[in-house]
Amino acid sequence: MNQKKKQDVINFLNHKALQLRIDSMRATTAPASGHPTSCFSAADIISALFFDILKYDFSCPHAPTNDRFILSKGHAIPIVYAALKQHGVISDSELLTLRQFDSVLEGHPTPRFAYNEAATGSLGQGLSIGLGMALHARMRNLAYKTYVMMGDGEIAEGSIWEASELAAHYNLDNLVGIVDCNRLGQSGAVQHDHDVSRYVNKFEAFGWHCIVVDGHDMESILNVFEQAKEVKNKPCMIIAKTIKGYGLDDSENKIGFHGKPIAKDELEKRIVQLEKRFADFVLYQGSCSCEGSVSHGSCEPIVSSLDLKKYNSMLEKEYSEKFSQDKKISTRQAFGVALQALGDVSESVVALDADVKNSTYTDIFEKKYPKRFVQCFIAEQNMVGVATGLTQRGNVAFAATFGAFLARAHDQIRMAGVGRVPLRLCGSHCGVSIGQDGPSQMALEDIAMIRAMPHSIVLYPSDGVSTYKLVGVMADYEHGVSYMRTTRGDTPILYDLGESFTIGGSKVLRSSNNDHAVIIAAGITVHEALKAYVMLQKKGVSVAVIDCYSVKPLDTETVRSITAKSKNNVIVVEDHYTQGGLGEAVCVALAGMQCTIKHLAVQEAPRSAAPEELLAWAGIDAQAIVQAL
Repeated sequence: MNQKKKQDVINFLNHKALQLRIDSMRATTAPASGHPTSCFSAADIISALFFDILKYDFSCPHAPTNDRFILSKGHAIPIVYAALKQHGVISDSELLTLRQFDSVLEGHPTPRFAYNEAATGSLGQGLSIGLGMALHARMRNLAYKTYVMMGDGEIAEGSIWEASELAAHYNLDNLVGIVDCNRLGQSGAVQHDHDVSRYVNKFEAFGWHCIVVDGHDMESILNVFEQAKEVKNKPCMIIAKTIKGYGLDDSENKIGFHGKPIAKDELEKRIVQLEKRFADFVLYQGSCSCEGSVSHGSCEPIVSSLDLKKYNSMLEKEYSEKFSQDKKISTRQAFGVALQALGDVSESVVALDADVKNSTYTDIFEKKYPKRFVQCFIAEQNMVGVATGLTQRGNVAFAATFGAFLARAHDQIRMAGVGRVPLRLCGSHCGVSIGQDGPSQMALEDIAMIRAMPHSIVLYPSDGVSTYKLVGVMADYEHGVSYMRTTRGDTPILYDLGESFTIGGSKVLRSSNNDHAVIIAAGITVHEALKAYVMLQKKGVSVAVIDCYSVKPLDTETVRSITAKSKNNVIVVEDHYTQGGLGEAVCVALAGMQCTIKHLAVQEAPRSAAPEELLAWAGIDAQAIVQAL
């Protein structure tokens, strides 16, 4: 590009940056809510990205070849909406609906608006999601780059450094991070103030190529983005030194203005101040347009193709011996077998591990499909974020670890729920039944954690066949987070290979017209309930047994009807703490019925012991069920 043309582009982008500042200020003033000063520090970088750097078809946000942009510092989203207004994606009147109830332009990004890649705003998550999208591009041989803008305050979050290390480990030169170093957080200065060398030292230590830039010098900004495109075999981090509130003298680089929009009666005065401050950029007389750099290729998003009929038939054709009635298999191992089978029928299936692949059995998948396996090491927050990014690009991504360790990634799971991401999780080693490893390894609150999230489903299979079938059900669920809870120990096969399982279903394993009670269980306690059934039969006492493999949504109709047939006496038994688990779900389902309900669950923190000892100690084994009746 010759110097005259380059200067024309710079003038154009500076003009756009001014317009973005004005529009983001107007957008936050309209609802009297938002973060204009955080938008102002990022305006020049956003202008460069959205009007020159990004290869993006703004008429088709889901095009597979589009560059991706994730605003991890989600509170600055008005500046992105302002840029999209300039591209004609939204109108000026729509821009001014920011933060209103009936608007898709929420206060922090969510995918309710198609141009938002993910739900962010709970800080520290965008880089992991971007990492997932960069991995997707590599898996599919796509040339797009993923750009992630973070704030200097949010990179205090540990998940940022989990993502940083993994991105460098995978040499992701298609991932570009941007740190908006505007010095100020919400309540005061950030850890390193304006010493950008501290950020450079950190990211370089993690294996990134770093470039420092004056975030308000458009020519320098363009130069560093061009440099970033040339970096090979490592990710690139642009450290942009900026000023919070840049452009407004009374709030520029000052504490106390975070999240404070301009009052309506001050708005026109502030616009005049901005136009005076950037007088050279108010008018633009050149020949550039705001079309940006359009991505060429299909506008159709990548959609996962799942042949679940073939997948289910494989159980009988290829795995019949492994899942025969005379065998025992743990549900965690059955999950691994099922995941590989799912990989056989769809190239969209991806597995993620956090250094426990030989315990969750995701190593079965890895051995056959190493290029679709992502080792995230012991960093569960990042693993869930990476899975979110992969899923948002059309993959059927399963992330697996011990159920207890998913607790540390609760916020990442929660934000996936906010974004209605079909995030698929498997938590193994659940409950006291894992035995001697002790309480730090026992997931006893995981059902409550996932069950509380809107649109989530919780599946807890009791045998290998139900596990296999329910993995297919998870793969097909697109409306939110799905969670499978698996057991460490081997258990007998209960179901025929042709049995079907559904979201919101259950199986009545024992029932008669003379039942004195119904035992409702899931997972490992189904086997204890069946033992109790035999013990009670010997005493001349008949009971019903329900396998509630779908904890959420619960099969309310079956639970109520079998309860009514069983003299309205109910025993719920689960290897989970009392709060938030199967028992509470059953109580809700039976609301309004005159029932006697006995809830057997883990009441206090457990200890190391044999599985049988712990089931007895917790009062959730067969003998405890008999005593409860």
